[in-house]
Amino acid sequence: MDSANKQLELFGPADVNLRLVRDALDVRITARQNNILIAGKADDVNRAAEAIDKMQKYLLRHGLLTADDVGSILSDITGPTEPQSPEAIAVYSHKKIIEPSSKRQLKYIQAMLNNDLTFCIGPAGTGKTYLAVAVAVSMLKRKQVRRIILARPAVEAGEKLGFLPGDIQAKVNPYLRPLFDALEDMMDFGQMRKFMDMDVIEIIPLAFMRGRTLNESVVICDEAQNTSPLQMLMVLTRLGRSSKMIITGDITQIDLPYGQKSGLVEAIERLRRIKGIGVVELTQVDIVRHRLVQSIVQAYRNDASAGQKNQERD
Repeated sequence: MDSANKQLELFGPADVNLRLVRDALDVRITARQNNILIAGKADDVNRAAEAIDKMQKYLLRHGLLTADDVGSILSDITGPTEPQSPEAIAVYSHKKIIEPSSKRQLKYIQAMLNNDLTFCIGPAGTGKTYLAVAVAVSMLKRKQVRRIILARPAVEAGEKLGFLPGDIQAKVNPYLRPLFDALEDMMDFGQMRKFMDMDVIEIIPLAFMRGRTLNESVVICDEAQNTSPLQMLMVLTRLGRSSKMIITGDITQIDLPYGQKSGLVEAIERLRRIKGIGVVELTQVDIVRHRLVQSIVQAYRNDASAGQKNQERD
């Protein structure tokens, strides 16, 4: 773990979480600094390692790991073995696997794997971009594609940023930063930089796609609610042989000039019934947040409700 505090959260008070793993799987566990040593029968050691890996992921995702959470993880591991499903996506990440957090996210992953073109709409924080990048990296790792192309329209989100100094890369980096962030979370930085230097991974503004045919690639168009219908048509017609395309966006956050229709909205209306095209809609239920965010949102809702009641009394 990153710190002594994180290690304490993983192990639990007085190492109660490690003792639960030890007792359930009949292994011996020794914690030395940042290393965990597991001894026992091979199968039991493997299951204990899997349990601790899942505990780490749960803690990273939710910010809290209780004894009940550890019990649930152990129940899943010690229960009947089921065939592997698309729920786990193997990537270059230090986390080893990336899993959906909701049924709709699972549906989204299945849609990307089963269709050559997938549209996904939903609010920020629902994993639209993150899961798309995970599928792309997984396919690259398995040599199912040769390249990943990540693109975004360079549209300002309600703010005038003014003059940005530097070359073209420096000017577009602020728009493309979310794609870098998702990629860096799944791939060793040195490997990512090597792939970018070799054009195995391209992170580009949408306009740079014009005139290209993208074969054996995963193409991700992010923030596509800010494309015009003509831009969307240009993107869609870049799809080449043995390629997949994933179009994501939040249609409640359109930053186009007033009165201009979103290319994403129009494309879904026109294409959603065509075989081989998947359309998935994520909702607020699918937002993956730190556990405190739910409490913060609820507190603000309670204050708003109280203020409304006071106004009604007045």
